[in-house]
Amino acid sequence: MAVAYERIADDLRKAIRAGELGPGDQLPAESRLVETYRRSAPTVRRALDVLQAEGLIEKQHGRGTFVRRPRTPAVRTNLRHQWEKGRAREPLAERARTGATEHDTGLKAGDLVFHAAYRTIDADEDLAAAFRLPEGTALLERTYRTRYAAESPPFNLVTSYLVHDLIAPNPDILDEAKEPWPGGSQSQLHSVGIELDRIEERVTARPPTPEEAEELELPPGTSVLVLRKTSIDTRDRVVDVSDVILPGDRTEMLFTTPLERW
Repeated sequence: MAVAYERIADDLRKAIRAGELGPGDQLPAESRLVETYRRSAPTVRRALDVLQAEGLIEKQHGRGTFVRRPRTPAVRTNLRHQWEKGRAREPLAERARTGATEHDTGLKAGDLVFHAAYRTIDADEDLAAAFRLPEGTALLERTYRTRYAAESPPFNLVTSYLVHDLIAPNPDILDEAKEPWPGGSQSQLHSVGIELDRIEERVTARPPTPEEAEELELPPGTSVLVLRKTSIDTRDRVVDVSDVILPGDRTEMLFTTPLERW
């Protein structure tokens, strides 16, 4: 038999799923819910905590509790890499028309807000091993945030690394003001004569750090997917290493593997 807080949570959950409380609607104040259900404030708070953990509601400091607006989903497929490679040599106008986030979400370029920040760093032990280069090798570190203009959290948290000496022949690649670069990283690499041969992706899952949970606006209990993407060129050099933090409440990973016919 359901206890009191579960009955309250179930009642509010049904109202949300039936559309009686829509996305963005404010729930009654806790004091009002206490009166309505004739239960204690701790019982009401526990019911609300259950709904928050399910991602149905969100508490906004100083404002109240609201029905959570569903985030725009993103489907990330491994076929996107060949799509990006095919675009790398297309005319500028065609490359500028759309990008990887639009590909994953179905949104248009005008729907998105993009931010990039660059800095030069020395490779630490982890990155040196990933690039198969000595520690201290100069790398260009790039952080990217892309969000839907109608939403506040980004789709993911991206940190990408390029070997500084390999991209230095094209100074534009070192300039964050040139972002977003039409055609993305594969087009940037193509501009200095680098063609990718393959991309390796390793995906794990874990709880988010407090900073990640705050930036991605994750409901309590939501995990993140951690993607390490390693790009290897036709000379068997690691030319790009990217770490991507993907929110578990809006990301679908889709892997399609073409098989050779007998």
